[in-house]
Amino acid sequence: MSVSPVPFDGNPIAPETERFLKETHRLLIGGQWVEGSGELETRDPATGLVLARFQTGGAAEVDRAVKAARAAFEGPWGRMTVAERTALLHKLARVMDANATLLTELDVIDNGMPRFIAGLTTANCVEMIDYYAGAVMRIEGTIIAPPRHIAAETEALTYTLREPVGVAGQIVPWNVPLSTAILKLAPALAAGCTVVMKPSEETPLSALALGGMILEAGIPAGVVNIVNGLGAEAGQALAEHPGVDKISFTGSTATGKRIIQAALGNLKKVSLELGGKSPVVVMPDADLALAVPGVAMATFFLQGQNCMAGTRIFAHAAIHDALMEGVTAFCKVMTLGHGLDPATTQGPMISDGHAAKVMGYIERAKADGVTLVVGGEKLDRPGNFIQPTVFSGCDNAMPLMREEIFGPVMAVQKFESDDLDAIAALANDTPYGLSGSVWTRDLSTAHRLVKRIRAGHVSINCHGAVGTNIPFGGYGQSGWGREFGQEGLDAYLETKAVTARL
Repeated sequence: MSVSPVPFDGNPIAPETERFLKETHRLLIGGQWVEGSGELETRDPATGLVLARFQTGGAAEVDRAVKAARAAFEGPWGRMTVAERTALLHKLARVMDANATLLTELDVIDNGMPRFIAGLTTANCVEMIDYYAGAVMRIEGTIIAPPRHIAAETEALTYTLREPVGVAGQIVPWNVPLSTAILKLAPALAAGCTVVMKPSEETPLSALALGGMILEAGIPAGVVNIVNGLGAEAGQALAEHPGVDKISFTGSTATGKRIIQAALGNLKKVSLELGGKSPVVVMPDADLALAVPGVAMATFFLQGQNCMAGTRIFAHAAIHDALMEGVTAFCKVMTLGHGLDPATTQGPMISDGHAAKVMGYIERAKADGVTLVVGGEKLDRPGNFIQPTVFSGCDNAMPLMREEIFGPVMAVQKFESDDLDAIAALANDTPYGLSGSVWTRDLSTAHRLVKRIRAGHVSINCHGAVGTNIPFGGYGQSGWGREFGQEGLDAYLETKAVTARL
């Protein structure tokens, strides 16, 4: 790969990435790049330097985008055959694959994630487009017995149709920008919906690059519209808009509750992937060679800035000290740095404000006398780097154990019971229910405990094992509905029952 002379903390970027950053970044509405009513800047969180300025919209631009999406839904996209829709999605996957370096580097410099994670994410996004392209041909209804009162009089036929919901509003977070955009966009397009997407104002770049690839792939005008803007303006307008049939939101639980209120006007369908405070249960017979790095990365993956992060560690007394020793050693060899540096294993927090929030939790825990095992400091250098941090001696009443910190902060609670109901009660003592994991050599114990944990996605001897074909979503205040897999497609489909007298 050829590289440009432009360094990011001493690390070069590809020429295509440099060219993209120099472009004028507008809104994608009705198949055209159009002027917005405002402008924001996005910064590299590892250096604090401005990457690019981009135009933004509010209620007027959202309204224009919704109308364009409606026209496409009722026009060329709605009349397209499933074979044509499948072909266009496969073409989009090929265009994305050809631009993988650009997509990867934009997420690294806009979000701060390590390059190896961004590269895997880009590859998974291409796979996801192909997966849902194949699913288009599998959207099927059923034939069922007709109503008895009609069938008794004459022959009759009853069947169901699966039809697209319509115009989908999609609000994408900053923590995994490209991946979350695609896991919403791919099933929506496969179902036959049209989309108005609002990326996060913190990380707009990969979505804007994706918009250009959507046009290059030949997807009809208005099928996908991208309106950057502030959540309180563009996001609110999208959630409230009466022309939007469904809203899909990923973000905090507090904002998710506001989305529900905004959607009440036309009772649009709502799917929410919200916060988490996921339990990680390490049993006395756990394989520590596997559990130590697994538990550490359950917390520190993506700097802890991910909803399924396993930040509540329940460690049996028999292995607690050994686990803490291993996790501490793991933290000390983690390399904090710019995501473009191949040696980096942990990047920065997304912003000054978010870093201050995370450090607030750390400083409060220190002041309260919670045992700091390792880390606990913000690096004295440009960017928002916080050391991987571990507290022990925690209990479920502490903010460390109850509140979603969204940073590299692990809270560890020791337990002694071997009663699975008691262990599950500890794990379930949270308003959230998104993810979790159990670490043990005894698979019978593992499956019995997994059944007792109230969460939408629980792994055994691994954590966060998400995949394109695996449904993902939460219990309780972790959200409504599921993404990925067949369930992700179902979220964009309506079921119509038809009965005909013959």
